[in-house]
Amino acid sequence: MPRVCEFTGRKTTTGNTYTLRGKAKYLGGVGTKVTGKTKRKFKANIQTVNAVMPDGSVRKVKASTKAIKSGLVVKPLKRKYAYKPEASAAE
Repeated sequence: MPRVCEFTGRKTTTGNTYTLRGKAKYLGGVGTKVTGKTKRKFKANIQTVNAVMPDGSVRKVKASTKAIKSGLVVKPLKRKYAYKPEASAAE
């Protein structure tokens, strides 16, 4: 499976890492110069979690931590006996 969040669509992106030479101007130098540039990857923080789907089923999905924190992912109850609707209605 790819590293893609099912809720937000976050995935791995690419960028560059720069190698610098010289002393920064604010430190009294003449400025830094770029001597090298290589590719790098920015990986999203993807977690595999159990989530309640809109149809009510529970399945494992890949979700970013941003989606989990913002409440887009609804987690199921950890124990099946924790909530019994017919028992609470009878009392």
